[in-house]
Amino acid sequence: MLSVAIKKRSRVPGVMITQYVENLPPGKTTPDFTRKPMAMTIQEGKRAFFKAVATGEPTPTITWTRNKGDTSDPEKYKTRYDEKSGEYILEIPNVTVYQADTYKCFATNPFGKAVSTATLNVIEVGFKKNKPAAQPQDPEDFRKMLKKTVIVKKRKEKPKKEGEIDPKFWEVMLSAQKKDYEQICRDFGVTNYRWMLKKLSQMKKESEEEQAKVVEKVENLKQIEVKTSGNAEFELDMKLKDPNSKIFLYKDGEMLDYGDGRESSSKHNMKKVGDKYKFSINNVGLDDAGLYQVDVDEVNMFSTGLEIPDTGFDGMLKDAKVVEGQDASFECVLSSPVPKITWCANDVSVEHGDKYDIIVSEDMLTHRLVVKNCKPEDKGIYAAIAGVKLSKASLSVKDDPNARGKGRSGAGAADGLAGEQARLQKERDEAARRAQGNKEAAGRADGRGGSGGSSVREGLGRGGISGDGSGQDGTRRDEMGRDGSGKDGSRRDDSGKDGSGREGSGIDGSGRYGSGIDGSGKDGSGIDGSGRDGSGIDGSGKDGSGKDGLMYGSGQDGLAGAGLGGDGSGKDGLGGDGRDGDGTGREGSGGEGTGGDMHKKRIRDGPLVPDTVKEAGVYFLNGLSDITANVGEPAELSCKLSSKDCVGIWSKDGKKLESTNEINIVKDEATHKLIIKKCEEKHSGTYKFEADGRKSEATLDVEDPPKINAGALGKFSEPVIVKAGENAVFKLPFLGKEPIKVQWFKDDEELLQGPNIKIESSSTHSRLFLTKCQRKTTGEIKIKIKNQFATIEATSKLIVLDKPAPPQGPVEVAESSLSAIEFKWRPPKDDGGCPVTNYNLERQQLGRNTWKKIGDIPGQPTYRDMDIDRGRKYCYRIRAKNSEGISEMMETDDIAAGTLAFPGQPASPKVVSAFKDCINLTWLPPTNTGGGSIVGYNIEKRKKGSNLWSQVNPPDEPIREKRYAVKDVMEGAEYEFRVVAINTCGPGEPSAPSDCVFARDPQKPPGKVKDLKVADSSYTTLCLAWTKPKVLYGVEDDTKGYFVEIRPTDQLEWSRCNVSAVVQTSFTVVGLKALATYWVRVIATNEGGEGLPQGFDNYITAMPPPVKPKFTDKRTKGFLVVKSGNTVRVNIRFEASPLPDVTWLKDGVPVAKHVTITNSEKGSQLLIPSSERSDTGIYTIIVKNLVGQESFNVEIRITDEPKPPGTVQLEQNVEGTVTVTWTPSPDEKRDDRLHYMVMKRDSVKRIWRTVGDHLFNHKFTIVNIMQGREYYFRVFAKNDMGLSEPSESPAWGSIKKKEKFVVKLPEPKILNFQSAPKFTVPLKLHTAPTGYECYMSCAVRGNPRPHVTWYRNNVSINTDTNYYISNTCGVCSMLILVVGPNNTGEYKVVAENSLGKAECSTKLTVRAHAR
Repeated sequence: MLSVAIKKRSRVPGVMITQYVENLPPGKTTPDFTRKPMAMTIQEGKRAFFKAVATGEPTPTITWTRNKGDTSDPEKYKTRYDEKSGEYILEIPNVTVYQADTYKCFATNPFGKAVSTATLNVIEVGFKKNKPAAQPQDPEDFRKMLKKTVIVKKRKEKPKKEGEIDPKFWEVMLSAQKKDYEQICRDFGVTNYRWMLKKLSQMKKESEEEQAKVVEKVENLKQIEVKTSGNAEFELDMKLKDPNSKIFLYKDGEMLDYGDGRESSSKHNMKKVGDKYKFSINNVGLDDAGLYQVDVDEVNMFSTGLEIPDTGFDGMLKDAKVVEGQDASFECVLSSPVPKITWCANDVSVEHGDKYDIIVSEDMLTHRLVVKNCKPEDKGIYAAIAGVKLSKASLSVKDDPNARGKGRSGAGAADGLAGEQARLQKERDEAARRAQGNKEAAGRADGRGGSGGSSVREGLGRGGISGDGSGQDGTRRDEMGRDGSGKDGSRRDDSGKDGSGREGSGIDGSGRYGSGIDGSGKDGSGIDGSGRDGSGIDGSGKDGSGKDGLMYGSGQDGLAGAGLGGDGSGKDGLGGDGRDGDGTGREGSGGEGTGGDMHKKRIRDGPLVPDTVKEAGVYFLNGLSDITANVGEPAELSCKLSSKDCVGIWSKDGKKLESTNEINIVKDEATHKLIIKKCEEKHSGTYKFEADGRKSEATLDVEDPPKINAGALGKFSEPVIVKAGENAVFKLPFLGKEPIKVQWFKDDEELLQGPNIKIESSSTHSRLFLTKCQRKTTGEIKIKIKNQFATIEATSKLIVLDKPAPPQGPVEVAESSLSAIEFKWRPPKDDGGCPVTNYNLERQQLGRNTWKKIGDIPGQPTYRDMDIDRGRKYCYRIRAKNSEGISEMMETDDIAAGTLAFPGQPASPKVVSAFKDCINLTWLPPTNTGGGSIVGYNIEKRKKGSNLWSQVNPPDEPIREKRYAVKDVMEGAEYEFRVVAINTCGPGEPSAPSDCVFARDPQKPPGKVKDLKVADSSYTTLCLAWTKPKVLYGVEDDTKGYFVEIRPTDQLEWSRCNVSAVVQTSFTVVGLKALATYWVRVIATNEGGEGLPQGFDNYITAMPPPVKPKFTDKRTKGFLVVKSGNTVRVNIRFEASPLPDVTWLKDGVPVAKHVTITNSEKGSQLLIPSSERSDTGIYTIIVKNLVGQESFNVEIRITDEPKPPGTVQLEQNVEGTVTVTWTPSPDEKRDDRLHYMVMKRDSVKRIWRTVGDHLFNHKFTIVNIMQGREYYFRVFAKNDMGLSEPSESPAWGSIKKKEKFVVKLPEPKILNFQSAPKFTVPLKLHTAPTGYECYMSCAVRGNPRPHVTWYRNNVSINTDTNYYISNTCGVCSMLILVVGPNNTGEYKVVAENSLGKAECSTKLTVRAHAR
């Protein structure tokens, strides 16, 4: 098979395919990716996945590489295939910054390979060594740097054993929902689902038992999710047994401090409402991602994982407006791939279901939310949350104006529109048919007219006719799609390029040989009416083309369905109505048939057009087609006429052609061929065939692409093998038209001229010369040869042999005993190009300077050293050898030989069976063998209540197996047993004692329990009680415990509620479904087995005892006043059993749709998000169940601050009174509780006083109006919200003029406020420790303001920068920042002005700081 390298394009962008063979065998394909690995950005320390789906026949082999490193380390890179999803997965368990690179995925089979790349970006976290060091600070600043020591408590994590699944997987699964199981398993690499589910069920039971120790119940677990507010929340319901139990919150095993939500500065918060615990994380960032766990007294209650992808929005959500019943779509585009984002509708997260469709593209960049069958209640704000980014958009839902009935959907509207379009189309068809009868018959016969129109246009109008003969105005684009009409009409011979396709086809809509897009197969056949060769189901002929421009098989409304089209209706393309025999003729079929009765349409009563059409001439069934051929290859041009008797002429570039040695002209009935035996460049040109005035043209292009001889290619493909330091040469001859460009590549990187690279190229060959090759030079060598016609590639391989790399650590010690040390290591990362044959070892005993040569061992990376001394430590040097040399050494850590290390404790022995003379035991070996192998076990026994243990087996005969039959027992006695493991050093510690067992024959099962009853019940629990069954010796023995089983009434299988038998005669069944019905039974058990079950005669319903509804909150208000526009929230608490039906009424009728009702087990809430005045009324809640009903009324008044009254007028009807009238407030008509208040103020008292309130009219009379005073009045509108702005009246009355009062004031005396300085507060004595601050102050008075000077030991310190001195409003103060011994002395303050001087002094004592 010829090996080539043909580049192909994949349907998936970014995938490169190389085909190794020129022609693929039937049924075989090259590899390709249907889903390529996607680029990702991940935080350091996390787990990264690359996933790809590949196809190909045979199935390709998948390999992974990276550009700047190796992926062969199985601990760092794990590859696997998921059979369920068909994905090939590369897993990087613990990502480091050094693994950030471009990764390649190769899919290879014998016929080619496909390659796709993906980039891994890693975000660094933590402290880095190259971080600049902090600047040194003065020792005095250290005190400011001290911080409070915080002890971080770590959560006790279960140790992970080698080969086990990460314990975090089980913690997440215990709290996850079932729908998330598959995704979690995929993230942690778990593929054995059946085993996982079985173990998960067991762990859930164990977890519930642990939880039952500290809590009574745990339910309603809600996983963590990011809200539109930017916070993350999760919650759970749990009832603590001890209210003082401590609740801990952990993140990735580290305990977090949390607040109560009152302070916004707290990062983590917990709010408790009843039994509901709600945890929140404020201002979520990328660092908040991790596993969050809630523990109660070190018992895990809930685990949930928060994943925050580092992504953003490249395309934001856009607002949507739809008509009721239609679907609305919101779409966003992310900057990096994310498998799942959070969608919210009005701040409530939504999931994929009946109402919403959530669609994610294959590249996980485009996410779409579809809201199906939109209703008015669906309007609001929709949000997409990706990581910490948020995008919002609004949805508006309008009423459907065209809806004719209630409940009409979008599908019904679409059907109505389609029906209307069909009716209009039918009317257009009828009009077209009526126009046909008014045209001349001659116009219908001759369809060869040019741009001025054709007979088809004149005769058939706009009825959907297409083909080669229609003029510009002879077809209707809307009626026939895009098939059949030329750009400017059709040419006179119906085959011109301007009026048709290559031969009778439209430019805009042709098939290969003259067919329309809307009605064509391969050779001019219509979708609606043709087979492969134009035999239309609805009446087309052999090749689907009519002479006079009629359709090639079908039209949208057209005439082919009625027997007019292609060659399917007689010679002229105009059949009657299928009356030519059975629908077939020599060249086509008429009317309704296609040579058979495959499909029938309606039958017309008469001919579609008059049968006065002239007989048509010769025309092309298949025209010439452009072809391309390579130099030296044969080429063939062919066409087919409608008549086999017609002879045509071939010409090239205007010159007539005849048959020669190079060209052969062949006529095979109606098919005419021009065959060029061996193409050369001179054969390129335009070829034409003419027959009976018809012409068809085609172009032949002869190309000369690069070619490689098969022998030379095979030789070049053989690997070139050289030793390190030698030269390598690659040479390949080729042929092709110049200019030719030659490129050499190594591992897809182009090689350029350099010190060690030489490239020689000519027009016929190229040579690559590589000097001084090194091991790293090994790789794939590729040559690419390109000219204007094509590109061809050939690949080879260069292998450079060298000595291997050193063996790899770490060294794993398999055994370290008294007699041997066995360890193993990892093979070299690079074997040097040839296999490792041996390993050379040396050994050094710790404390010695010499190395002992052990010699060569076979090529297995393991060694067992028997020549050791007990308790010594040894170090080994290991080198790898191959045919090219020996590697550098790898030195191991010190390995200690075995000392006196005794084995650990075995597991407690289990009693398999017990008889009066024999008790059979079994046990598990200890996990710690002490470094040596276990040689046997000793069994010890003791009677219950005794402290003396005695060995069962002989002292010198240890038990080899892990089971034993103890026969030295007394009948009826009760025994305990324990096991001691023995290794080469001796016996270890004994195991824990086994369960007590009697030495007696098996017991009889116990009888049925007595007096089984239900002690208490709730919606999720059921408390049972019973009496112990009686003992009947020889028939029913004593009871050791009890099992409780339940069975839902709609199931057949019983499920056991307790794993181990309970001793008490009571049990609480938990986890029931509210109001579900169950069958319940109790089974007594002992060593002899289980007794007969005892159940109830009737099923039990999970519900509390019946309770008539009653309202529990006596503080609930019956009257509320709310400002218009604010939120109305009414909470009603009640208790009832069974769960009641809750109904809310407003003024006796159901509440409106905009009112939200939320019901719970213990209450109901009425919520009006944005209240209006129309919401005012009496709201009644009716709580009803089987026992009775209760109702409660709440009057809600929605109002607003009233608008002020209008103009205020005053008049006097009676002396001493004033009547105030005013215009009503505009709100009076809308508020029946609005009233008015009147206030007055006179010119004497000048204070406002209320004179009238609760006035429901617009007039009020004020009495006791006194003459000589001026009065003012205000009128307020008043309602439940308060007062309006006042409306003021004009002044009433007049002020009596008084005579001018003159007061003679005595002459003022001039006072002198000047005074000498005087200290009002003196200085105090001070004692300060070294290093602290000292503050002195005093107060001084004087006018003019005295000048204050501070002295220390009679030396002024006012200008000393070591003291901070101030004088504010007579308060003089001095601050010594750091007190030292030199600050000791007498301090004095001197205040002086022009009138005198005052002094005040004190002493400062500095004491040494205690150490």
